[in-house]
Amino acid sequence: MSQTPQPAEPTPVAESSAPHQRSDLEELADHDAEPQLQRHLTNRHVQLIAIGGAIGTGLFMGSGKTISLAGPGVLVVYAVIGAFLFLVMRALGEVLLSNLSYKSFADVAHDLIGPWAGFFVGWTYYVCWLVTAVAEVIVITGYVGYWWPTLPLWVTPVVTVALLFSLNLATVKAFGEIEFWFSIIKIVAIVALVVVGVIMVLRGFTAPNGARAQVSNIWAGGLLPNGLKGFFGAFQIAIFAFVGTELVGTAAAEAKDPEVTLPRAINAIPMRIVLFYLGALAAIMAVTPWREINPEKSPFVSMFALAGLGVAASVVNFVVLTAAASSANSGVYSTSRMLFGLSWADNAPHVFRRLTARSVPGISLIVTCVSLLASIPLLYTSESIIDAFTTVTTVASVLFIFVWCVIVISYLRFLTLRPELHRASAFRLPGQRVAAWLCLVFFAFVIWTLTQAHDTRVAVFVSPLWLVALGVAWVVHSRRLAGQEQQS
Repeated sequence: MSQTPQPAEPTPVAESSAPHQRSDLEELADHDAEPQLQRHLTNRHVQLIAIGGAIGTGLFMGSGKTISLAGPGVLVVYAVIGAFLFLVMRALGEVLLSNLSYKSFADVAHDLIGPWAGFFVGWTYYVCWLVTAVAEVIVITGYVGYWWPTLPLWVTPVVTVALLFSLNLATVKAFGEIEFWFSIIKIVAIVALVVVGVIMVLRGFTAPNGARAQVSNIWAGGLLPNGLKGFFGAFQIAIFAFVGTELVGTAAAEAKDPEVTLPRAINAIPMRIVLFYLGALAAIMAVTPWREINPEKSPFVSMFALAGLGVAASVVNFVVLTAAASSANSGVYSTSRMLFGLSWADNAPHVFRRLTARSVPGISLIVTCVSLLASIPLLYTSESIIDAFTTVTTVASVLFIFVWCVIVISYLRFLTLRPELHRASAFRLPGQRVAAWLCLVFFAFVIWTLTQAHDTRVAVFVSPLWLVALGVAWVVHSRRLAGQEQQS
């Protein structure tokens, strides 16, 4: 059977003449005849997957609450989070492009930190996206109920899971096409919001309550009208809106010309955050003074309604339904690929290595889709759909932060173990070690903000139990592997 890859030792290599040391993942690929994932995602697929990953339901539904907490400072909150996640993605991009044998950042952690790190980050990321996908199926059920309130709760999850399974079973190109159009819908909705906002400001629109649309509404009351408490509180909600930004790293394993498409997708993240997050929030606050924005309602619905669009509720309901479906689709894609990668690192049963005739990890896909049906008992046992959604997403946020931290730590190890590859890289992280350490400090700050509210505080304290369970599982797993090696 395949041996567990060990982290490569640093070997001094001349920058221009000598070939780089082959990693264990490359050796593993040579010794195994199993079919591999195919690079069928084109540049437009990767670009739109990156956009879709950076635009979540948190923007459409959670932005009202972040605005009410931070006021105009909400623009700083989203800009800061976006800036640090851009640095994380640059670090991940540099490492991924140094070795195209990496299937995911679990492979990166395995190779650069150690087998235990690959085990921890792989299974944590799997659970992250599985939990997120379950949450999105719950959200989809709620939005479908807007149109068909009498529909039994179990019907929507079953239909959604069956649809996601069929779409992902086809080919990776089919996944790319679906994400392409899902992202187009979200982009059109946000651009429409910004355009409508600009028109309302230019025309001097006056709301029924007498509030006039004007640019000065954006900074009315100062940058931090609710003080640092409100500013820090906004981080608790906004951080989940950026979950999925790292998806472009997972898609890199199936992208054509990753040396071109991956840098393009990552470098475009800042501009997309400015346009889709800051642009939309600025348009909302220009039309409606931030103090009058209802934190319990989608500001998108409220603004379109003010503009006299009677179908605003239905349109935004459809857009958010699409955003949730996009996230669930991404969850199915990423978790099935993560199981595939874990199995090749001997951290999951080898049955998950099996690919269909269309180079899709079929067994992994089946397990993931069946797991999504856990949304059904949650729907029936929770007091409301929003309670069920909150329960699962708070834990997911903390675990995603753990994954982002491991990506950064892997980059720091890359600088130490593979300095020759770093010097040869054409896609380096700006700031290098300093930027990486700043990212880790920032994530520690975000974890601290999560301890300041009761619902998120519980998630912070519960999440370490998952890491303890993984630690126990790793001890058992490593001993089993050691016993098999002795027998062989």
